[in-house]
Amino acid sequence: MTAPVNRIDRLFADSSRKRFIPFITVGDPNLDATFQIAHALVEAGADMLELGVPYSDPLADGPTIQRASQRALANGVTIDDALELVANLRASGMQVPIVLFSYYNPVLQYGVERFFAVLAEKGADGIVIPDLPVEENGPAVAAAQAHGLHVISLVAPTSESRIRTIGAQASGFLYCVSSLGVTGARDSLREDLAQFLQRVKTSTSVPTAVGFGISTPEQVRAVAQHTDGVIVGSAIVQEMERHLELLSDPKQLKQGVKKIKTFVQRLAGALQ
Repeated sequence: MTAPVNRIDRLFADSSRKRFIPFITVGDPNLDATFQIAHALVEAGADMLELGVPYSDPLADGPTIQRASQRALANGVTIDDALELVANLRASGMQVPIVLFSYYNPVLQYGVERFFAVLAEKGADGIVIPDLPVEENGPAVAAAQAHGLHVISLVAPTSESRIRTIGAQASGFLYCVSSLGVTGARDSLREDLAQFLQRVKTSTSVPTAVGFGISTPEQVRAVAQHTDGVIVGSAIVQEMERHLELLSDPKQLKQGVKKIKTFVQRLAGALQ
């Protein structure tokens, strides 16, 4: 029997339009809110979801996403909760690709082979592991491929040889880091971003998506000229933080979710 085509591959097979990929942290401010917001993001125009597994020492994340992780961890949210959320989203009819964002230690603790088997079983399509360098990702990549999943590589504006090395082995899509440093909404983007993305394009056969620091519809529109997808995380998490009181109260959750949906519609709408 032929294995089903990964949803990420299906998504990017049509290159006629750009893709919008939002990020949120699982369990921020609670699991019910994450479930509701995930659906609202898709209704607002998300083509794929990136779900962050809360972690106590998130080296690549700026203050906004660190606080989101801390709120989730204070609620006792674990990698198992993230996996179960994926299953619940699939059971509720969600069709878009879902990618987890997790540091390597929770995956290692879970057991690499077991983790990817469960990740596929729950209905995810891949994972971003920011602290797993390409030189050491062999076991994870092999386990992912065995279950039809992608380990999404990150590439930053570094040396030409490094970009070529990462681009050559990329799978699913290549996550291009728009600026050096940690995540976080920024007022402006690198002046040489277009040149960096062109260098990446020539290094790989997979689609590219750009994240880190993109926070306004204008930035989304500008970046989209040079890539296949645009990833927005901190700006959305920041907006959630502004409405934390609503999102934390079951009686006001619907109102809070509506505000997030409106905010994301403006970002996703920039790609139309």
